[in-house]
Amino acid sequence: MDFVPANIGLLSFGDQGWGDELLAGCLITIQLALASLSVGLVLGLLLAGAKLSQNIVLRILAEAYIAFIRAVPEFLIILLFYFGSEQLLRYLLGLAGISIAFELPRFLAAVIGLSAIFAAYAAEVFRGAYLSVPEGQIEAGVAIGMTNGQIFFRIRLPQMWRFAIPGLGNLWMVLLKDTSLAAVIAVNDLLRQSKIAGESERAPLTFYLAAGALYLLLTGVSDIFRERLERRAQRGLARSAG
Repeated sequence: MDFVPANIGLLSFGDQGWGDELLAGCLITIQLALASLSVGLVLGLLLAGAKLSQNIVLRILAEAYIAFIRAVPEFLIILLFYFGSEQLLRYLLGLAGISIAFELPRFLAAVIGLSAIFAAYAAEVFRGAYLSVPEGQIEAGVAIGMTNGQIFFRIRLPQMWRFAIPGLGNLWMVLLKDTSLAAVIAVNDLLRQSKIAGESERAPLTFYLAAGALYLLLTGVSDIFRERLERRAQRGLARSAG
């Protein structure tokens, strides 16, 4: 019987418990989320730029990509990117005349899939943040002779982050939980380690509750950092308003 108080010893560290494995899985979850965030932010900016571009081909491609990601279940996207990326790499190696057995690392495949998902939603956040920057400030930059690059990096981009932080913070929370989807391709994240431990000890409730507590801890800490980033981004605005 999966009676949690009686099984609390299963969460201990060392040979008698699974605490070490759960923490190792938690570390992989954090690594997955951070790696996917880094790649997803870059891809999101590129997608936002494509949607805002005057080039109709870029706009159509970006909108089609975002529509695809939104329409397809995230579980399926992870599988598609895992098997699709491996097949693509094998094809490209074949074109180069290289015929070797190749298997895409599962962690890398999970990062690719999660980044692709994050980027599609981050693109809309960046696009909205870009359009939220007052045009009067852009016109002022032009009036004093700033180049387009100077206007973007000194006026547009800093304020884009101010507007984008709340939305990106929410997407980070979603990404942190979506890392559990990596378990489907056998990445030993927190959820998969909990599943393995629960099946081995025939106490799934104990380990799933422990995993839930760790996810709650991660999201709680993330929320604290998000609030601090928002306050830091608003400091100059608060002073000027005063």
